[in-house]
Amino acid sequence: MTIAVTGSIATDHLMRFPGRFADQLLADQLSHISLSFLVDDLVVRRGGVGGNIAYAMGVLGGTPLLVGAVGADFAEYRAWLESAGVDCDSVHVSETAHTARFVCTTDEDMAQIASFYPGAMSEAREISLEGLAEGVDLVLIGANDPAAMIRHTEQCRELGLPFAADPSQQLARLSGAEAKELIGGAKYLFTNEYEWGLLLQKTELTESEVAEQVGLRVTTLGAKGVEMVDREGNFVRVGVVPEKAKVDPTGVGDAFRAGFLVGQSAGLGLERSAQLGSLVAVLVLETTGTQEWTLDRDDAVKRLAEAYGTDAADEIGALLE
Repeated sequence: MTIAVTGSIATDHLMRFPGRFADQLLADQLSHISLSFLVDDLVVRRGGVGGNIAYAMGVLGGTPLLVGAVGADFAEYRAWLESAGVDCDSVHVSETAHTARFVCTTDEDMAQIASFYPGAMSEAREISLEGLAEGVDLVLIGANDPAAMIRHTEQCRELGLPFAADPSQQLARLSGAEAKELIGGAKYLFTNEYEWGLLLQKTELTESEVAEQVGLRVTTLGAKGVEMVDREGNFVRVGVVPEKAKVDPTGVGDAFRAGFLVGQSAGLGLERSAQLGSLVAVLVLETTGTQEWTLDRDDAVKRLAEAYGTDAADEIGALLE
């Protein structure tokens, strides 16, 4: 099963603040907030929603096709992705703008304050999916240039391509009408718990009304795992794989989506797919950088068995061979 991953492709600048943001915020002074955090370290990594998800799919043995816009500075990043099995032939290279930048500071509570410079990502709206229709089984519409997200969603409907809606960080930029446009007819709807509440607020839709429009709602709940609800109201809850350490939460949601969709494309059921997604998510959580994690099959199977039992480990482990 070939999955086209549309979304941002960026360079991540990740910093760590040795304190708590909450201790620095004065509730009665927020209207004129002025803060500068002295951080302990800085690492520069490859990232972006599209890049992260496609990379993880490639590591897991999937066949991801990356669709997004980058700058002329993308050559090294391209080689990295291709070495992991990602098809980058549909990546648009801007003649004028740099690849997008994500600048994020994480505190001791794993809370984050971040900024995102779109750069070349703004040209993603110029990419057409028409040439991808043949041989593509699913299109993931990830956080990207808002106009690109809407255009690609419309094209999926026109071309009859199943798609997954994953508005994530862009929900803050989207109007209620735009958010509605992105989810209607989706095979999957991905959000985290906060984004799910924000989506309902912005669209003014009820949970049942959203259920009528999407095939499966997948809502990640942080340390509480993930819940999945289909159109008929059937509910599945899956817990997390216990972490060995909490290093950096950046990209954990992307990792879950990659594992879940690779599991689905390989024929695993919802529970097993979510368990694979949770495994990849914890590997990213335990690593600085969204694409610096590695997969050791024997260790993965052991951790799956400890978290979900031997049957789950055997089924998912067969996919990882």
